[in-house]
Amino acid sequence: MSGHAPAFKLSEIAERLGTTCEGDGSLVIKGVAGIREASGSDISFLANNRYASDAEKTGAAAILVSSDWDGKSSAALIRVADPDSAFAEIARWFAPPSYEPPPGVHPSAVVAPDAKIGEDVRIGPMCVVESGAELGDRTMLYACCYIGPGTKLGADNRIYSHVSIREHTRIGDRVIIHNGTVLGCDGFGYTVDEKGVRTKIPQIGIVEIGDDVEIGSNVTVDRARFGRTVIGNGVKIDNLVQIAHNVVIGDHAVVVAQVGISGSTSIGKHSVMAGQSGAAGHLVIGDGAIVAARAGVTKDVPAGAFVSDYPAMPHTDARKKHANIARIPQLKGRIAALEKQIAALEDRLNKSN
Repeated sequence: MSGHAPAFKLSEIAERLGTTCEGDGSLVIKGVAGIREASGSDISFLANNRYASDAEKTGAAAILVSSDWDGKSSAALIRVADPDSAFAEIARWFAPPSYEPPPGVHPSAVVAPDAKIGEDVRIGPMCVVESGAELGDRTMLYACCYIGPGTKLGADNRIYSHVSIREHTRIGDRVIIHNGTVLGCDGFGYTVDEKGVRTKIPQIGIVEIGDDVEIGSNVTVDRARFGRTVIGNGVKIDNLVQIAHNVVIGDHAVVVAQVGISGSTSIGKHSVMAGQSGAAGHLVIGDGAIVAARAGVTKDVPAGAFVSDYPAMPHTDARKKHANIARIPQLKGRIAALEKQIAALEDRLNKSN
């Protein structure tokens, strides 16, 4: 990174956040760090009370805390409504500028003559842009990206290296796609004859992705058998996720790492599928629902529900189930003791007869 590293007085940070500081406002903050790792020139934050004891012994110069926090700390304090969001804002001030491909089209890139390239587009080394593709203004393709025929990307997209966007995919504005992701590959569809031989079903639909979406590394989103596979506006998808053909994910949903979603399932707006969870096909997971980590959804989930376990059930029921399972060793001991008592009683009865 060129230039000087950023630094801010604590009072300046508080002012930019629209609040005040408790402590020495002249302290110079040179970085951000976790509450356990922070040193004397760092600012940290406390968003979870499980780390409250760390606030008392942190090495940070200052910490962000909630407005009503009443704990102890030797660090200066900045009180905010949401420490997590405020810390993210401060981290952006200290973040080094990210690498961007140089302006224009790299000489090694292959761009079809009829591709439509917007203003200020950047196309890195070894990229391929096929016939009929469209790249909106200020979109960036990092090295070795493939943009298939008829694909349309909006403005201000950032497509990292080794991303493949297959034919006729539609992508909105301000979308970030990380390394190795494949959009618009064939859905997993076959017919099976009486001998068990599978014949491929043509996958003639498309993938459509909304605005402000972020997709992690090595994600696959299959194009629809017919119609559309849809990723709504503001959706955030973590790494190593499989989204099958004709899936619909509603606006601002979150899909965490290693999730698998089978074909034609609908995921509601503002819902969450936590890590390694999965959903069978042709289901509906309602708006605002939460599917816990490693849960397996086999039937529809109502809007606003919180489900866990396999097969997925209301989380309160799953907790009771696991509590009972944890008692099995104790119950086995009690049963063994009762069996001994019964055997002794039977023995006494037999002797008395």
